Amino acid sequence: MTDYSHTATIDMPAAELFAFLREPRNLPRYFPQMTQAEPEGGDAVHVEADVHGQHVEGEAWLKVDEKSRSLRWGAQGPHDYQGELAIEDAGPASSRLTVTLHSVRDAEDEEVQRGLEETVAALAHTAAADADVQAAEEEGGWTGR
Repeated sequence: MTDYSHTATIDMPAAELFAFLREPRNLPRYFPQMTQAEPEGGDAVHVEADVHGQHVEGEAWLKVDEKSRSLRWGAQGPHDYQGELAIEDAGPASSRLTVTLHSVRDAEDEEVQRGLEETVAALAHTAAADADVQAAEEEGGWTGR
């Protein structure tokens, strides 16, 4: 099994970032290949994705640890895919996010690492944009009325 890891600082409070990431339905918003993620009760999540031109679907799991602001996830299958992320405070309005993937996937190390870094960047932008939209709506919209 090979481990890949990436840490990034994100300009939003840790509690807000964790609230966004802990929701399984948000997964397709920042995983480019994922097309659907639906909770099925407990830790079970039904996922669908388009991977290398093929549509795949299956069952995955997502374990949320509120106290440590961490998530663990995985899916059974030929690649025994698993991952985890942890969020720490990095200041009053920023977070430090560390994502680690564990995989037996047959791929170039650089490809997996680049994909991980792109996904972390996408989730940072998506979570921040979501927080901006929510804040604007709470203040009466973008015009402030």
